[in-house]
Amino acid sequence: MKIAILAALLSVSAQAASAADDFSLNAALTSDYRYRGISQTRLQPALQGGADLVHKPSGWYAGAWASTITWTGDAGGGGKVELDLYGGKRGELAPGIAYDAGVLTYVYPSNKLGHIAGFANANTTEVYGQLGYGVALVKYSHALSNLFGYVDSQHSGYLDLAANPALGKGLVLNLHAGRQRVAHHGAASYTDYKIGITKEFGVASVALAAIGTDAGKAAYASPANGKFLGKRALLLTVGTTF
Repeated sequence: MKIAILAALLSVSAQAASAADDFSLNAALTSDYRYRGISQTRLQPALQGGADLVHKPSGWYAGAWASTITWTGDAGGGGKVELDLYGGKRGELAPGIAYDAGVLTYVYPSNKLGHIAGFANANTTEVYGQLGYGVALVKYSHALSNLFGYVDSQHSGYLDLAANPALGKGLVLNLHAGRQRVAHHGAASYTDYKIGITKEFGVASVALAAIGTDAGKAAYASPANGKFLGKRALLLTVGTTF
């Protein structure tokens, strides 16, 4: 099932590439799929891949990305894959000031969390806006639906501050701090951070990062084994774009 979804994603994207100015594929293996600081794979490795289409003259883009996950199944809802579908527009508001705005839907095929008491369907849709200046950026994402299975959590928001300065010799420093607000679920709101470094090796890249959160241990304990999914950790990711 996981391989079939990734294969279909890449096949459809490749067929559409002839109509676009720029087309790319990406793939990665990570020691733990952390999203906004929280493990989506019960602190275990994940296989990931995606495709992007960009119309350079206008800045419009669309893409899809998928990863193996465990959290929907661990919560009793089934499903082993996350599929993200997104589109938007990038450009410059003024010389040196970049913007990116769009919509992103997180799809969890076969998840049935909406049929379990205390949960909403895991599928989530957000709109986002980003401003960048040099190596720094600020981004805000706003949930139009319930957020990742939380009941009555529409209009939750995530604020992302990041900077990625080049260090030379193919090295990039990765700095990030974020704040997740879960509407009507104050105990589930938290702050996360990342300090890492990425090294480019031609077509491949290797990233090592220290991450952590101040999330509540009760709110983010794995239903499968009780482990805290927002614990401090070192993450290793190997990826390629082609």
